[in-house]
Amino acid sequence: MKLMKWLYLFGIACIFVSCAGTKKTTLYLIGDSTVKSGEGQGENQHWGWGSFFDQYFTIPVENHAKGGRSTRTFITEGRWDSVLNRLKPGDYILMQFGHNDQSPMDDTARARGTLKGIAEDSVEIYNPLLQKKEVVYTYGKYLRKYIDEAREKKATIIVLSPVPRVRWVEGKIVSMDDYAVWAEEIAKEKSVPYINLNQLISDEYSRLGEEKVLKFFPSDKTHTNEAGAKLIAERLAKMINKENSQGLYKYKN
Repeated sequence: MKLMKWLYLFGIACIFVSCAGTKKTTLYLIGDSTVKSGEGQGENQHWGWGSFFDQYFTIPVENHAKGGRSTRTFITEGRWDSVLNRLKPGDYILMQFGHNDQSPMDDTARARGTLKGIAEDSVEIYNPLLQKKEVVYTYGKYLRKYIDEAREKKATIIVLSPVPRVRWVEGKIVSMDDYAVWAEEIAKEKSVPYINLNQLISDEYSRLGEEKVLKFFPSDKTHTNEAGAKLIAERLAKMINKENSQGLYKYKN
């Protein structure tokens, strides 16, 4: 009888601890392969910076980024809904998109592109992958959707400009000016934190020099190896502060 009572109390305690654990503030990462490459296990020597980001925080960090996705397809595939269903008041989201938004909107390979800019423009296309018509919006319009829906959950979303591709001109990295500008404009419009990761890493690459930086890219000019991803994660974590994170800095190690 005493054993049964003990087991009952132990079970209640476990449920209490489990429920309490789910209330802990969580940091979610959403984006493309530069945040999480493949399954996040270093396939083809490719690593996203999000795979090493948890070491800088005292709260859980969940990396929901997926390679090949744009602001549009991360939504249409249900990946954003999956994150939304987990969100609770006080949670944080780091959002970095842009690389794949530049792709074609209706090709037979990915059909992932978005309209350029931040206007409320849209276009109806036939999506050959989904085999149906789809209304496609601007990069900025999709960013607004993420921000508005995160706010409805009373979570804080931080907009990041996309990390730069490696393109050297006169000894310096040429950044993705348009998408960085558009990301910043939307962040200002919606009064949410913004970190210019594109400029931050472009400056770091330029400081290190072409010879050193090329060692971070095993097969192309976009996807970093482990050393390159760790560099981005470290610089980004260091950049998060009182002024640009609405309290996330308090959870840094």
